[in-house]
Amino acid sequence: MRQSAIEDVYPDTYPKTPPRKKTRSALILYFIVWIVLIGAGVAGAKAYSDRIQSQVSADLERQTASQISVMQQDYDSRLTKLENGYKEQLTRMEGKIQALNELLTFTKDNADSKMDNSNKLYTQLAEVKKQLSELKKTLDVLK
Repeated sequence: MRQSAIEDVYPDTYPKTPPRKKTRSALILYFIVWIVLIGAGVAGAKAYSDRIQSQVSADLERQTASQISVMQQDYDSRLTKLENGYKEQLTRMEGKIQALNELLTFTKDNADSKMDNSNKLYTQLAEVKKQLSELKKTLDVLK
């Protein structure tokens, strides 16, 4: 049997070779599809990365804000505690100063030649006033 007789009986068995143009265009189409798929993969990865980055940034921002809030509350409570302590000390000092003033007045009225005691009391009064002014300055700095 000759080949053409076989082709007549089984026409699909021996396919004819396609022209070169179809092969080239198919190859070009194949590469274009692969390039598009790779580009889509890169774009998808970039979009996913950007979304994850924004989520992490938002979470970090929320955590930072809550930590700052806690620190602010702690700072405010400590400042209030210190301020109340200084006010209490100022009140006690003012009471001591008042008592010393009364004692000085009493001593001044009763002592003619007891200038030594009066000088000591004035010195103590000056020291107490100095401490009071230092406490007031410290309180002003804390405010």
